[in-house]
Amino acid sequence: MENIKRVLLKLSGEALAGKKKTGFDDEVIVSVAKQVKKLVDDGTQVGIVIGGGNFWRGRSNDSIDRTKADSIGMLATVMNCIYVSEIFRNEGMMTNVLTPFEVGSFTKLFSKDRANKYFAKKMVVFFAGGIGHPCFSTDMATVLRAIEIDADIILSAKSVDGVYDSDPAKNPNAKKFDTIPMQEVVDKKLGVIDLAASVLALENKMPMKIFGLNEENGIVKAVEGKNSGTVITVD
Repeated sequence: MENIKRVLLKLSGEALAGKKKTGFDDEVIVSVAKQVKKLVDDGTQVGIVIGGGNFWRGRSNDSIDRTKADSIGMLATVMNCIYVSEIFRNEGMMTNVLTPFEVGSFTKLFSKDRANKYFAKKMVVFFAGGIGHPCFSTDMATVLRAIEIDADIILSAKSVDGVYDSDPAKNPNAKKFDTIPMQEVVDKKLGVIDLAASVLALENKMPMKIFGLNEENGIVKAVEGKNSGTVITVD
């Protein structure tokens, strides 16, 4: 990959929890921070969206109203971004957390102008709180923010190391794609990201790379085009 100047990095909440599955694994987060710092030091601007699954998965809870469940999920992403941004600061980076709704003095309200101002100051910008509305996942927030900030690519660090033709956890013969068109992801409903987010990325020609968070220096390699993940094309 060449001429990548600004990326939107999507991190799985569950991946940041490591083997504990809930809460945080500081060793994992510090590893992410060190990789992001290398990108920032090399001149790449980095925005980050973090899922909330290490605290809450609203769609798996049928006991409460969906709108309220999603509200809890949005707040989980705020907690994640505040925590991870502090780890980043401890590793020598400047950060700011933006949300689409007021969270007192904990965050700032999102606007493209504000994000660009922070990027110009070499800050890592965390986009928390989803899009601020229920029924939309952090996949949608990732694609939307990437489009809004004119990111060159979305980097999605997952527990799975790419896009497969079937679930590799269930099918040992599942085939991994090196590249795949976003149109095929949509047509086959491969579930890489949720369908609405896939369509939005396709319509706005926002490419993605899916790779394993556990791969050593996987984030840096993804920017350099050297890791073993899957590139989702939109040409």
